[in-house]
Amino acid sequence: MTTTYSGPARLILVDGACISGMASLSTNQRGGLSGWGGTFRPDEVTTDLRNAVDGLQLELPYDQVGTVAVTGMRKLLATQVLVSLAGRGPAPF
Repeated sequence: MTTTYSGPARLILVDGACISGMASLSTNQRGGLSGWGGTFRPDEVTTDLRNAVDGLQLELPYDQVGTVAVTGMRKLLATQVLVSLAGRGPAPF
């Protein structure tokens, strides 16, 4: 089973809007706790994305989808942000 994924992804907001970008994800299995998470760098930054927190879906190629929550957001450059994600349920990779 793959424990990391890095590549194209789409973040699907609660209202159904899709934001394309690049994801870097991994599973973390420490001390009996399993989960997954990582970062998402959107191609465009929208107000809806800035306000997004929970109930989001992350879609990877080949229709693999996982539920995520935004745990943080930081500016990379003047026009780019890096969104920190925490996965819920099984990892889609």
